[in-house]
Amino acid sequence: MVDGSGSGRPSVEAGTDVCQVSDVPLVPPPGAPCGPPGHTVLELPAEIDFCNAMELLPLVLEAACSDDGPAPLLVLDLTGTVFMDSQGARLLDELRHRLPAGVRLRVVATPEGVPSRVLELSGLRRDIPVHDSLAEALGSGDGVAA
Repeated sequence: MVDGSGSGRPSVEAGTDVCQVSDVPLVPPPGAPCGPPGHTVLELPAEIDFCNAMELLPLVLEAACSDDGPAPLLVLDLTGTVFMDSQGARLLDELRHRLPAGVRLRVVATPEGVPSRVLELSGLRRDIPVHDSLAEALGSGDGVAA
């Protein structure tokens, strides 16, 4: 939509929600290898930025905790994430500090992908184990606690 000023710039109507977290697929990816019982694997959205990063935090925390208590391992799959800015790094940093004690956090990100680069530049790769594949993340015995 173009505004009526003749500037040719797009305008957003009042009440239009450009950022929709309800479309975020916080479910295990189809065909994903299953980890040991109680482990949680979540596929994060294609874009993580200022529009959705902080709304994702409570959704991920909720998914990591079941009625039986927190999962011993939370794996976040970023292989389908094509854009992530500093707010995505902030989300992961906040998440690792807010997970219940004993929950280990691992991330899956393709080495050449944007999320991997953001994690490298932000220094989070030192604090959160990042794996190239979901199978590697589920099979890793690195013992790094969140």
